[in-house]
Amino acid sequence: MSVQERKARDRAVRERLIVATARELAEQQGWDAVTTRRLAERIEYSQPVLYSHFRGKREIIGAVALEGAAEMAVAVRAAASAANSPRERVAALARAYLDFAERNPAVYDALFQLDGGLAYAQEDTPEPLKDAFAALLESLSEAAGDGVHPGLFTEVFWASLHGLATLTRAGRLPPEDTEQRVELLVDRLAVL
Repeated sequence: MSVQERKARDRAVRERLIVATARELAEQQGWDAVTTRRLAERIEYSQPVLYSHFRGKREIIGAVALEGAAEMAVAVRAAASAANSPRERVAALARAYLDFAERNPAVYDALFQLDGGLAYAQEDTPEPLKDAFAALLESLSEAAGDGVHPGLFTEVFWASLHGLATLTRAGRLPPEDTEQRVELLVDRLAVL
């Protein structure tokens, strides 16, 4: 291994450590607790080393969001692929999405609530974000119905899931009724 390859490998390891540590700290104490000083202390590198990887917290949030988008896409695809019918596929997707939001609140916030400097629904949208939407579209396009653009249907269904996730997390909706909400959403919105 050349010196350049070793340096690149070490840099990638440090970057993954920074992102993992930021994510862990945010999940434990919230995003307000994530500062470059605290991250530097936890990973035992100086703040200038952090800044050599990320210009600041905003870029760290963006990196966590991209990692989370990839994980969410995997979770949604796995749930949908295990289903036996189109209706079950849509319901499984909804459950997987809501479960991801509940189990990963800081990542979910990085994806959909905080400014991570990422472009959404644009030409320069990063691939992990495009793939997360594609994971939803793959299962939801067949539920759109005749004359309904699958992308628009996916956006509306996704917005409904996001609203359920956000309102439940905020204590505005009782969590024990989540399954009934999923069933209602699938039965009333999807054409299966």
